[in-house]
Amino acid sequence: MKKYNHRTRGFTLIEIMVVVVIVAIFAAIAIPSYQNYIRRAAASEAQQQVQQIVTLLERSKSRNFNYLGFATTPNPLVIPVGASGTSIKYRIIVRDGDNTALALTSSSAAGQSYVIQASSSDIKNDSFILRSNGLRCKKQGSTIDFDCVGADPW
Repeated sequence: MKKYNHRTRGFTLIEIMVVVVIVAIFAAIAIPSYQNYIRRAAASEAQQQVQQIVTLLERSKSRNFNYLGFATTPNPLVIPVGASGTSIKYRIIVRDGDNTALALTSSSAAGQSYVIQASSSDIKNDSFILRSNGLRCKKQGSTIDFDCVGADPW
């Protein structure tokens, strides 16, 4: 007659609980790091898009001697491109530098300077301002003033 040793079959409850705790610790470390990585990637993409807009604005000025009539398509430009609703990470708008209430397509705009605002939809990420006079600033959150009050250099 064979005796069966029940202790050699499967895992004990303690062993399973230890494994679950270890996996939970790894998840607690990995998830915030991954979210931070995603935020930095979106911010980097927004900065690159702003730089591309600056290049297009300067091309427009070299042809027309001012920035009047410049508009992004779509307006506002969103990151990621084509996103809608809650999947939008950034909204990028271009305004007249002398009167930030006006778009460069407005007939009342001066068109001699510009300001680009990239506002984040994530309050834990930075929003950015870039002006034609070289002023660059960033501020954590979704609101940032066109004059960079309370913001850090970018």
